[in-house]
Amino acid sequence: MFIFNYADGATTLGVWGVWLLVFSALFIFNEVARRWKYVGFFSFVVLPLVLSVLWFTVLKEKTYTDWFHLAKVYSSTAGCIGFWCIRHVKWTNKETGKEVRLADKKWALAFPPLILAINILEAVARDFQIGIQYQGGGILVDDAMYVLGGSWNFMNGIAGILNIITITGWVGICLRKETAKDRSKDMLWPDMLWFWIIAYDLWNFAYTYNALPGHAWYCGFALLLAPTLCAFTVGKGAWLQHRAQTLAIWCMFAQTFPAFQDQGAFAVASSYKEAPLFGFSFAALAANIAVLVYMIYKVVKTKRNPYLGELYTDLNGYKEVKALS
Repeated sequence: MFIFNYADGATTLGVWGVWLLVFSALFIFNEVARRWKYVGFFSFVVLPLVLSVLWFTVLKEKTYTDWFHLAKVYSSTAGCIGFWCIRHVKWTNKETGKEVRLADKKWALAFPPLILAINILEAVARDFQIGIQYQGGGILVDDAMYVLGGSWNFMNGIAGILNIITITGWVGICLRKETAKDRSKDMLWPDMLWFWIIAYDLWNFAYTYNALPGHAWYCGFALLLAPTLCAFTVGKGAWLQHRAQTLAIWCMFAQTFPAFQDQGAFAVASSYKEAPLFGFSFAALAANIAVLVYMIYKVVKTKRNPYLGELYTDLNGYKEVKALS
């Protein structure tokens, strides 16, 4: 499945140790950025501006400049900025004198599902591109990574489209109430429950294994696990916010230090075996079909519109998150 770079001095314990360090750093960073308002502002507004200057000047010959990597770093950062605004922007209505929050505006709540769908579509396009152009294997022209195209790319591309179709209940997005233990004002999405998140994780891991085989150890394995663990523990109900923040900071790190995952002892390659390529994509497709079937079942049973309202309001997972708002 993965091949450690023993030729450059890697050890199994060392590579796993670095993976754990990456995972822990992402988890801790997300915790700090979500709990402190201005740390989040610095991380997703100030820092990307400074780094962008470096990427297109002194680091121009070293960093990733292909359309996909640039689209990923800026779309994930845009998501973080939008979510930060939904959580923290408020003003006073001059006519009524009452405080108005951006989070109370339905048009603002359309942003999270839109940016999520765009991010998924970027990856779907990449999967289809590799399946069509690199059938049987080849070197990507934009970042010199070897990929092996096949039926798995098309299965996973379809899984990604189904993942978009099953995004429900965005009108119910709300903010976490402040407590003595947590003053984060997390952006909660009660209708985005564990089964959709797991289906997304399976799809996204299969995508990274298909299209970014030399990076999947970190940007697939560690990067997906960090926000999911947070969403199931200390930051319940705010998976999309956690996912955007960890993805954005990882993309910024990878853009600035591309050699970390491309060269040296801690670079981890794919085995390029067809069995795991097919297996992961098949699991992703099966999981997303299952979520789609369940969504249709709930729509028929409850007669609720999943795109104009919330669908899973009767489930305990929904009620647990809603109680935090």
